[in-house]
Amino acid sequence: MPMIDVYAKAGTFRDTKALARDLAAAVMRWEGVPEIPLFKDNTAAFVHEMPSDAISNVSGDSGHVRVQILTPQGVLNREKQLGVVEELTHIVAAAAGDPTLSERTWVLLVESPDGGWGIAGHANTNADIAAAARKALGRG
Repeated sequence: MPMIDVYAKAGTFRDTKALARDLAAAVMRWEGVPEIPLFKDNTAAFVHEMPSDAISNVSGDSGHVRVQILTPQGVLNREKQLGVVEELTHIVAAAAGDPTLSERTWVLLVESPDGGWGIAGHANTNADIAAAARKALGRG
């Protein structure tokens, strides 16, 4: 169940809620989890709009977007890493209405250690999450 954080200067995106929903749905697809409430309700994106003077590269440009995806450890193999980075980059550029933003979108993939994923006050292991999914699917 990934968490996605997007950091961009204010006004970059026309519809931040749609962007958040589209990013969360894309990451969920790349993870390959079933579309059940356990995953749909706990996969989310957060769009952080910042003043333009709060973002800068060395050259002084603030027109960059940073997308950070936190997933449970081992969920994304190399093929999935490549795919999710490409798709999220396209989603961000489309949401901004600026195809050139693809060149200035940074996507960071971060894995949470086993047991480092808390939901409802419990630090879940990958096995805990799998067991909850099996139960929700009526298989466990």
